[in-house]
Amino acid sequence: MTDQPAPGVDAERLQTALREWFAPWVQSLQLRVERCALDEVTLRLPFDPALSRIGGMVCGQALMAAADTAMVLAIVTRLGDQRPMTTVQLNTSFLKPLANQDAWVTARVLRAGKSLVFGEIDIVSVNDGKSVCRASTTYALL
Repeated sequence: MTDQPAPGVDAERLQTALREWFAPWVQSLQLRVERCALDEVTLRLPFDPALSRIGGMVCGQALMAAADTAMVLAIVTRLGDQRPMTTVQLNTSFLKPLANQDAWVTARVLRAGKSLVFGEIDIVSVNDGKSVCRASTTYALL
């Protein structure tokens, strides 16, 4: 990632946003900002047995919440700050189980207009780098 995010936006600012802007249950995912650039953010979703079901498989709801959260932060790298927005569509495909390991959640803005933003998210296992979940999103800027 080489392009700089909007002025005033860096990994530290986005980590602060995770604490200040999101509901307590989203904060309980313990997401950490690993990288950010213009239109792109990578978060780390740490493995937590509380987010898992049989066999240590991370539940889909946790993966979808992490994807949605990462996309909001990717949009912020373009806008420069928090702006009212809402998820219009989140289409998720689960490719294989994620079990007993952390995940990288990378969100990318594909196109940003005046009222809609389109993006994609790839969630990969930290251990082998293979995709476990892919999502496409549409957000409305309010």
